[in-house]
Amino acid sequence: EVQLVESGGGFVQAGGSLRLSCATSGFSFDDHAIAWFRRAPGKGREGVSCISVSDRSAYYAPFMRSRFTISSDSAKNTVYLQISSLKPEETAVYYCVTAVCSAWSMVPFDDWGQGTQVTVSS
Repeated sequence: EVQLVESGGGFVQAGGSLRLSCATSGFSFDDHAIAWFRRAPGKGREGVSCISVSDRSAYYAPFMRSRFTISSDSAKNTVYLQISSLKPEETAVYYCVTAVCSAWSMVPFDDWGQGTQVTVSS
């Protein structure tokens, strides 16, 4: 059974940092790309970042690149998303999912995790 479990969310003041984790199981981790998406209250789902685990190629939404860092650990079958200088408008549920990724798009498959809540106070 494919499973992706997010963790690391929480409450943080504007300007703070968080590291989100996506622990995976049930599939060949090194053969996949893993993406992070987020859904803010009242808004649609938004692609944040993606990593191709095999070669560690990383992709970012254009407006996020400087503050977001995605990485992977094949020994732990886990993908991380480090976010710095968080803004209140980035309050959202952050999800990880297997995906097809390129410099132009992140297309998710349907094996979403349950998400982790990030709340940024002003």
